[in-house]
Amino acid sequence: MSYRLDIRNQKKGTYLVIEEKYRDKEKKQARTKHHKTLGYVHDLQKEFPDPIAHFNEVVAQMNTEKKENKKLTLEIDLNEKLPEESHARYNMGYAVIMKIYHELELDRFFNNKARHEAFKYNTNSIMTLLTIARILHPSSKKRAYEYKDMFFERFDFELHDIYRALSYFSKISLECQQFISDQIHAKFGRNTTLMYFDVTNFHFEIDKPDDMRKYGKEKNNRPDPIVQMALAMDADGIPLYYKLFPGNTHDTKTFIPAFKDVCVRFAPGRVIAVADMGCTSSDNIFFLKGGDRDKRVNGYVFSFSIRKGSEKFKEYVLDDDGYTDENGKTLKKDFDYKVKSRIEVREIQVTMKNGSKKSMLIDEKQVVYWSEKYARKARAEREETIKKALDIIANPKNHNKSTAHGAAAYIKNIAFDKKTGEIYEKPGKMLIYDEEKAAEDAKYDGYYCLITSELEMHQQRVIEIYRGLSDIEDNFKVSKSDLDIRPVHVSREDRINAHVLTCFISLVILRLVQKKTNYKFTPEQIINCLNNISCSLEHTNLYIFDYRSNISDYIGKTFGIDFSNKRLRLSEIKNILATSKK
Repeated sequence: MSYRLDIRNQKKGTYLVIEEKYRDKEKKQARTKHHKTLGYVHDLQKEFPDPIAHFNEVVAQMNTEKKENKKLTLEIDLNEKLPEESHARYNMGYAVIMKIYHELELDRFFNNKARHEAFKYNTNSIMTLLTIARILHPSSKKRAYEYKDMFFERFDFELHDIYRALSYFSKISLECQQFISDQIHAKFGRNTTLMYFDVTNFHFEIDKPDDMRKYGKEKNNRPDPIVQMALAMDADGIPLYYKLFPGNTHDTKTFIPAFKDVCVRFAPGRVIAVADMGCTSSDNIFFLKGGDRDKRVNGYVFSFSIRKGSEKFKEYVLDDDGYTDENGKTLKKDFDYKVKSRIEVREIQVTMKNGSKKSMLIDEKQVVYWSEKYARKARAEREETIKKALDIIANPKNHNKSTAHGAAAYIKNIAFDKKTGEIYEKPGKMLIYDEEKAAEDAKYDGYYCLITSELEMHQQRVIEIYRGLSDIEDNFKVSKSDLDIRPVHVSREDRINAHVLTCFISLVILRLVQKKTNYKFTPEQIINCLNNISCSLEHTNLYIFDYRSNISDYIGKTFGIDFSNKRLRLSEIKNILATSKK
């Protein structure tokens, strides 16, 4: 039995197939059978300069290995030195990333989009590297380029080609998001009856703001200019759409533009929007209830600030009457959770087209719950905040507006210099700890309130839906930490958008890996595992692996990749990678 490269001249071009030759014992004659389809030469040239020569070598190696015994005897020279500038370690875990990348057919998308462009580089190859590097080694584009030799891929482009491609990626970013959504809908299924929204921002270490990078409320209270990003996720926590806004855009102002885009581009039908207090505003609620031109009526589950509520509402929250456990039963003496709800008519102030405010009444369900776990957490956090407040009062020169964030709420007469952010005392007024404010806030430790348009929905279901928002918060944590979305190392608006698109694609792939593995592992566990699935060149075309875990076994079984072998030949590795791209 042996292999041969079959070169077929067809109307569309030269076509390559690997055939397997064998002998039919019954008919006692030589026969061939199909082993592997390679494709047209003009398509393969995007990855291999001379596909025929390359695959002739592959076939020759396959035939050599067929003849060789699987057991090898290696002679090791313990005095052998590494050659200068040696690189003999490669990552293999990225095969899982490639599996999802090609299952989404992103290679087809980028190759087709670039077909009529006069590029001297392969945009799909560039996006492949940026995606792999963003997941496994998040850093600058320059650093991603330096990582290219860690993988068994042929990345035939220069660093400047990456920067040139970013402008192009920005131009097709909306089409790419739409394409990804269509692929997920077709191959994984999409549930858009619920849609989670959140807003984050990322900073830029620059001296002056511009049209996009503006001063705003940075999530970590840094003084740098920022860009706002709204992200929408489906009910399974898979990213659906992102939209960028200037840094001085308030969170509440990002919701309607992002939601409208989602509805226009993805036609999800009626949606229940889920968001935290950053997106909770009267205008957003009015919009969801059909107060816009298209009169589309959607629903919402939003968190609601108890401390900013009316006195009557606060009395309702603190009144023990009506609370039950999560099963609707009377509370026990040592309860650690309680919940109650009611349907209430609430007055909201809606901004009209001319800028004036108009009072409107809405029917709304209010769900209030309390948890001992949340109460302990709130107490601990406030104790730290009060400790900081007292230190500010004692040593105001050691702090500024940024470091005083949160603690300033418990200090009377505190003021900040608008230019420097330094703390100063108003004439005749000392900095004083606001004990009454701390005592008032302590009343609401552990309490949460949700408001919803879904009047008939059970209170526990409302809470369950809102808790799904933690998925989107986890996504942001992944994008900010594991995927290192900030700080951003590019400055032009189109390149910023391309950078976020890369992070978006990486986030989608990471979440789909989680979905396929039944959410058994955190993003951090998956990333660490894929990074550890690496090998070193032990001998000519022979690589040795040094990592195996329960996680790698589970991921490998899920994706049909055997990560348990201690040694693999180069041809075997390339065959695994080729299979991952089908």
